[in-house]
Formats: sequence, C-alpha cells, structure tokens
Amino acid sequence: MALFVPDEAKLIGKRVLGGWKGIFWSVEMRTMFHGQVHKFRTKELELSFTQGRWNYESWGGFDPIPSNNAKPPGVELWAVFDVPQDQVDASWKNLTHSLSGLFCASINFLESSTTYSAPQWGFRSASGSLRYGTLPREAVCTENLTPWLKLLPCRGKDGIAALMDRPSIYKGFYHSQRLHLTSTRFDSDGVDSGVVLEQTLTLVLQPPEKRAIITSQETKSQPSWSLTSIFGREVNGRCVLAKSSNVYLQLDQGLVAELDNLQKENEMLVADFIGYEGLRSSHGFQLSVKPDMILEEVNGSHRNKPSLLYVFSVEKYSDSDPFDLGLTWKLPVVWSCQQAPLHASRFLMGSGNERGAIAISFESTRLSEELLHSDLTEEKCNLQIHVSPSEDKVAPGLMEMILKFPCGTKSAVVTLEFDKGFLHIDEYPPDANQGFDIPSAVISYPDFQASIQFLEDKSLETLPILAKLQEKSSVLSYTEVLLVPLTTPDFSMPYNVITITCTVFALYFGSLLNVLRRRVAEEERFLKSKDAKKGSPVSQFLSKLSAKLTGRPLETPQPPSTSSSFICSKLIVKVVLVAGIAVVWKFYLE
Repeated sequence: MALFVPDEAKLIGKRVLGGWKGIFWSVEMRTMFHGQVHKFRTKELELSFTQGRWNYESWGGFDPIPSNNAKPPGVELWAVFDVPQDQVDASWKNLTHSLSGLFCASINFLESSTTYSAPQWGFRSASGSLRYGTLPREAVCTENLTPWLKLLPCRGKDGIAALMDRPSIYKGFYHSQRLHLTSTRFDSDGVDSGVVLEQTLTLVLQPPEKRAIITSQETKSQPSWSLTSIFGREVNGRCVLAKSSNVYLQLDQGLVAELDNLQKENEMLVADFIGYEGLRSSHGFQLSVKPDMILEEVNGSHRNKPSLLYVFSVEKYSDSDPFDLGLTWKLPVVWSCQQAPLHASRFLMGSGNERGAIAISFESTRLSEELLHSDLTEEKCNLQIHVSPSEDKVAPGLMEMILKFPCGTKSAVVTLEFDKGFLHIDEYPPDANQGFDIPSAVISYPDFQASIQFLEDKSLETLPILAKLQEKSSVLSYTEVLLVPLTTPDFSMPYNVITITCTVFALYFGSLLNVLRRRVAEEERFLKSKDAKKGSPVSQFLSKLSAKLTGRPLETPQPPSTSSSFICSKLIVKVVLVAGIAVVWKFYLE
C-alpha cells in the first residue's frame, strides 16, 4: 500500500506477505537544515535510523521501494561535501556532532576515524569527498522519531501524518526512518540557492486480523486490513499546508499474475479486471473505497503481467466523512515479490581467538534467470578489487569488489580471512564479552535499474511521486550484521591491582603520618606531665605516703635527658625505615 502527500509529505508503501510495507515522504525545506548545509557545505546527505532487518526473500528487493528505502540495522550516515580534500574529515566530524544533537542519537560516535570510511565504488562517484559510517548497535526509539516528525509541515497532528501512532510503528517487524538532503551548488560566496529534504518512513506491520484459512498446500491466506485496524486512526483530510494529498495502493506484478490465474481457474468471463468494479469486487479481494485513478505499469517483467497502482484523493474527506482504506481478501492468495538478482548472505567462519574468516554467499534468484538467460558473457568470473587497508587504531579496513558471474552460475562464495587483534583495555566497550559488530555490507547491481514506468498521461504531472518511482537507480541490498567475538582480558585483574596498590599506599602514608605526627605529640605530652608531677610538693608527699603504706620502695625518676634521647633515636629509626621502604618501592615500580 502507498500513502502520499505531494510537495509537502509523500508516503508510499505496499502490502506484502505477512506485513505492511513502505512509507515514503518528501519535504522541501529551507529552515532547519539550511544553517547546517551552509556551515559544513554539504552537497548531499542521507541519514537513516532502522530497527529490524529487511527480509529480501519475503518483502522483495527489486522494485524502487525496498531498493531505495530498505536500510541496515542501526544508524547509517553518508555525506558528500563541497570542500577541499584536506577539510572533508573535519567537516564530517562537525556534521556528526550537529546531527547527534538534532536527533537525540549517538551519531557523534562516528567522528572517530576508526568508524567511517571513504568508499569509491559502492556509492555514486564523489571525487573522494564522500564519507560513510554506520552504528549497527544504535537503538531506535520515539526520541528519534519525534524530531523526524517535527520536520513535517503539520508534524504528526494533521493529514496522513496523523496515522503515525507510536505503538503501531514500533511493534512492527521492521521500522526505518530516512532523511535524504540535496543542496544545489554553492556560488562564489559559498551560499547555496536551495535545499531539498526527502523524508522516508518504511514500515512492515502485522495486521491484527489473522484468519487461519489453510489451502490444500497448507499455506495461510493474507489477512484483511484497513488503516483503522493497523494504525488505530483515520485520515480526516489533508494537511492545510499541503498542495494535495493522495493515497496509493500498489498491486505487485506477482499478485496481478496470481489473481489472473485464479480468474482463469474459476472460469470468470471478465475481459478486463483492471476496471474499478472488477478490482473492487473481484473474486480475490474487495476494496472499501473507490479509487480515483488506476495506473498500469509499462513493460512488466513478471510473466508479462504489469503492476497496478490505485490513486485515492484524500482532499474530499473530512471529520464527518473520514478516509479509511481497507482491503478484504475473499480467497487465499499467495504470491512472491520481485527479488534482487542475487540473494546475498554473509556469515562467519573459523573458531578460536587468533584467526577467522568472513564469507559472502550469492545464490541466483528466478529474476536473474529471467533477465540474464539471453546475455553472452565469458565462462569465467571477472574480479576487480579496491582495498583500503586498515591501520591499527587509526582507520578501518575497506574492501570493494566488482564481480561478474557467467549466466549459468547458480551460486558463489567469497571468503575473506582476517586476524583477530588485541585491544587496549580502554578500547573495549562496556559489554565487551558480547562481541564487536561488523556493519552490513552494501551490494549494488549497476546493470539492473529499480524503477516503475507508467503510461504517459497528463495526469502524471500532478502526481510528483510517480516521477520518483520512475527514476532509474541501481538495485541495492544489505547483508546481515556480524558479531565477532575477540579476546577479552580478565577485567577483574585491574580491580585487584588497584586494590593492592591502594592498600600499600594506605599503609605507607598511614605509617608515615603516624610516625611524624601522632606518636611524637603523645611522647611530648607524657614527658611534660611527668615533669610537672616531679616539681609539685603535694605530689611528692603523696608518693612517699603511698610508698610507706604499701611497703614499696620509692621510685627515683630518671633524668629527662636520657628519656628524650631514647625517644629521639627511636623516631629517627622509624623515619629511616619508612624512607627505605619508599625508596625500595620506587625502584621496584620502575
């Protein structure tokens, strides 16, 4: 299904097996990001926050929606700068800090030179001024969605954006919010003439209704759905700041072919089921709202069956008559979406803490067999490699490969071996035992263009989203995020060393202060009190009287000079002993 508000907010999606797929927005804005673009001279920028992984086998990977909007888990950021080559890294670091504050995320972690790279082949050519970085472990929450919604003209309060219910969005299988910024060339004064910001929100949601209708092949039917059942809200018209507001429902080529087969099997004598009555009340499904326009794709590649696009205008609806598009399935229908030319999967090989390997497997899909059966290529695999070697604690390693397989290739595996290194204790994250994430690999198919061409019609000029769907762009896909365990030290040993060191220093300084301050003062007070007792006649009389009564001899006091000299010698010995311990401890540490 597809929802769309032209010029101010465009929303597109499609219903797929077991989920709800695709939301696309486009916003032209000159306020919020204008200062950032001018300050860092950013020509092009793309930022995405993704939760979950796109299922290319079930949700497709060849049409423009998954090819352009399916992103890797976590945060992905790439930018092209219009600055001298020696200033690109500084502009990148400043940009990451700015975006981190705008979207309440940890994008500032991408400022480190070990977290970003400068690809040459994987993205469009930018003469070395492009920087790319990802944070696979970044969590996506409503704190990141709120700034995204604030960029919309009516935010999330009116128009189609009112469907953006947080619980409905985050309980889905897949969620990705994307920002794509493009600025025109800077003039001689460094001032840009315009900024265009495209916002994309891609969702895969599970409708609440799950009817367990089982066919003879034990396949479950598609659950019926509506906007109210999925989002819990209705559309009460368009945003007052939008020029127009339309909702799109797209039938995939595979679905059209399957409906055509069901029509033939049931011997329904309908010449053209593309019309409104045939599609709203067909034997396969029923729509709750009449479409205003139906567009047919040109040159459909899936068994020569074109995809269909229904257009619903939201402007004529209001609070008293809300828009609530729904689709009810009458029969169990199962179809397959268009997949990428090759199904790519990445996994780890090896064991132990010394060496390992990363393997990427490619398996041919039915699409590649249909499109490549007439090509003539050499019966060998051509390989071109561009490598940016990693530098320890300075820059990550980057490998870009161009692979050309012969037409008869069913599968292939590329293996890359690596050595596991030892990190400093300060370089480990708080959860070091979990492992280290290797970002998703980007796979591009430059010979395959993801686009949907429709019949030429004057009405297409009033639907800007169709121009977006007809743009030819290379098919892109992402692999899995890998978790590599590295050798981790015993983090209890620093605690033990700190404890022992603190204990030794406490004993040292405690003994030193005890010798220099507390014991000397006690001896002085004792000698003064003793001398005072000697000079008093009353104390001498009491001492003699006590000696006669008890029959003990009268004690004769020693001269104070002897006791004082003894105390001084004892103090000197203790000071020398403590100083010797300090000297030995110092040389021992060195």
